[in-house]
Amino acid sequence: MKITEPPRAPEQRKRDLLVRLEKEMDVWVATADADGLPCLVPLWFVWHGECLWLATRLTTPTGRNLRDGGRARLALGDTQDVVLVDGDAEMYAADEVPGAAAGAFVAKTGWDPRADEAPYVYFRVRPRGVQARNGEHEMRGRYLMRDGVWVV
Repeated sequence: MKITEPPRAPEQRKRDLLVRLEKEMDVWVATADADGLPCLVPLWFVWHGECLWLATRLTTPTGRNLRDGGRARLALGDTQDVVLVDGDAEMYAADEVPGAAAGAFVAKTGWDPRADEAPYVYFRVRPRGVQARNGEHEMRGRYLMRDGVWVV
């Protein structure tokens, strides 16, 4: 890829990021178990209340890793236009998830995990760090959030 555009200003990167969080359906979810065995899967998500909400079954490696480790790295985009979110994960049983978050998930995806035959749990991933870059020329200034605080 040949770079033809100047790097975006951090404020523009944040605006672009927030649009992507509203529109994109899938996010790559990277977790690890207690032995460090990695797991990477795509899941549907919704951006609600400054957090990403995911749903999966607790019987999956991702569900167990999120529950036990309480952390995840989430990724949007391809290798040129990427967003990385490092966050703390908190589990909610289907009957404990806040109604507004579950409703936002249903509105975006068209699927209600609470009504599924298989038991699902929700995870709220609260961002601690966010990076956004579109190409190598945007490496400088890629951190939009550090320690849970927007720096832009």
